[in-house]
Amino acid sequence: MSISRKCVPFTPFEGELARSTIAIVTAGGVHLNEQEPFNIADELGDLTYRIIPEDVDSSQLHVTHHHYDHTDADKDINVVFPIDVLRDLQAQGFIKGIAKKHVGYMGYTMQLKAMYEGTAREIANEIDKSSRADAVILTGG
Repeated sequence: MSISRKCVPFTPFEGELARSTIAIVTAGGVHLNEQEPFNIADELGDLTYRIIPEDVDSSQLHVTHHHYDHTDADKDINVVFPIDVLRDLQAQGFIKGIAKKHVGYMGYTMQLKAMYEGTAREIANEIDKSSRADAVILTGG
């Protein structure tokens, strides 16, 4: 059984960043140290995701992923989860604010249909329902 690969049309951001609240969604396997790590032993991939709050201390973030070299992210999490960069941009007035929540997941999966029909929609709903985000930064691993 194949899954449909519908094209997502390019949608330019027409808002003003200085009036926008930004969320982060990363496929880089980022999670809080206290959260359950992603299951890298499952050869099909882990379809779960982790909610990361807006007030997270970047030193409390960790990467659990085995399908990319995250050496640089281990040294500076902002490489894949630019939360401190967003804080700097907010302090400079370049963006209005940082969303109430962000999402980390492990982008590797062999379960494409389940990712497309399940996890991806759940992540979108998480960001949509209470994060206050006007725009989302998507990062890979």
